[in-house]
Amino acid sequence: MPALSTPFLVSVYGWFALEIGLVVRDLVRQKARLGQDRGTRAIVAFSLAGSIALAIVLGARVPALNTPVPIAFAIAGLVAIWVGLAVRVWAVLTLGGSFSTFLQVNADQVVVTRGPYRWVRHPSYTGLLLVALGFGLGAGNWLSLAICAVIPPLGLLPRIAVEESQLVRQLGDGYRRYQRATHRLVPGLW
Repeated sequence: MPALSTPFLVSVYGWFALEIGLVVRDLVRQKARLGQDRGTRAIVAFSLAGSIALAIVLGARVPALNTPVPIAFAIAGLVAIWVGLAVRVWAVLTLGGSFSTFLQVNADQVVVTRGPYRWVRHPSYTGLLLVALGFGLGAGNWLSLAICAVIPPLGLLPRIAVEESQLVRQLGDGYRRYQRATHRLVPGLW
């Protein structure tokens, strides 16, 4: 990552600013309830931050696994990060007032099938996975890439399970139909 360290730092700061802004928005709107997530918020945060930190540290310590043409991987990583941020913002804007970083389903909430939600049920998580993958690519090391490709999805799986059980409980058959019609995170795949 040294070749493009400034763009990566700008990307990190942009991502942190987005996430902090979303949490502050939830706090201001009084939509911050921790108990409903069953600890999955911490799991997601740890899997994302941990995988990125581990990828950077191990990437520097295992040079035998460096990728060829590091600048190309760094550029691909930046593209993945910013596409991920764009997807996450698109998902937030599409849900509007119904989006929250805390797990909750409002009584008057409806199943949203427009925007990125027409392809996947959890596009904001897809965006987070792209951000993590971008850091793995940018580290310029195969081990770093593997860490960022595997650990974050494993951290999101429990969160998705808890969230979907709440959505099914609250939204019923409408959400069940939506589940059958869309994939979780990757359009046309999974």
